Amino acid sequence: MSKALLTAKRIAFQGEPGAYANLAAREAVPHAAAIPKPTFEDAMDAVKTGDCDVCIIPVENSLIGRIADIHHLLPDSGLHIVGEHFLPIRHQLLGLKTATLEGITSIYSQAPALAQCRAVLRARGAVVHNWYDTAGSAKHVAELGDPTAAAIASTLAAEFYGLKVLQADVEDEHHNATRFLIMSQDDERPPNDGKVVTTLVFQVKNVAAALYKAMGGFATNGVNMTKLESYQMGGSFNATRFYCDIQGHPDAPHVKRALEELEFHTATMRIMGVYPAHPFREDMP
Repeated sequence: MSKALLTAKRIAFQGEPGAYANLAAREAVPHAAAIPKPTFEDAMDAVKTGDCDVCIIPVENSLIGRIADIHHLLPDSGLHIVGEHFLPIRHQLLGLKTATLEGITSIYSQAPALAQCRAVLRARGAVVHNWYDTAGSAKHVAELGDPTAAAIASTLAAEFYGLKVLQADVEDEHHNATRFLIMSQDDERPPNDGKVVTTLVFQVKNVAAALYKAMGGFATNGVNMTKLESYQMGGSFNATRFYCDIQGHPDAPHVKRALEELEFHTATMRIMGVYPAHPFREDMP
């Protein structure tokens, strides 16, 4: 664990108390107080202003893919990635202490969670309400005081809002997991040993075969690229930025050569972070 994580006293996350990001913060940096923020930008700003030491931001989910807007926010955040955390997502159907599973007629949750729990929604035949946040839906059910209302959220949300689990692990796919990045003001990098992930963003030159040539350095130098995603910049269809994860440390000779070749073929290139690979990667299918 990096020094930034070892010494962190406050970690910001987006969402209501009891959100999955809150659970990820507890697991990743258990000694730090988890501080809820309304938006991803607010969580990042809390680190930039010094209100929090680090923040934890979801970037992708194994079922729904990348989290909207995050790739636009990361490069301009002014922060550095110092760690990653994988959180298995276990959705719980929550209700009041007096509720029964058979009596549920309405279910609240965030759209991605609802999409990941279609089987239980069909089985219950309840009216579905799209809510702004999973933990927020649990909070809403607690405030409603209606035993026919339920929420799909985490066990931590149940703990926060005094609800009980009516049906456990209601997700359709049990390999559901979300990857989080932990960010700090410090550009702290681990030594060039062990398993390391390097995250970078770049924009290729507007010439023929630029991306093909830029990628060639990774192939010829034997660098494994685990993620490459593109997204448009500034509303232009010509300005494309790429987000990339590779295995290896920039100081390793083969990675250094690959990055030098990439830089030659790009208009801009920036390393967002170099950090230890999470053990969850070893268990991925």
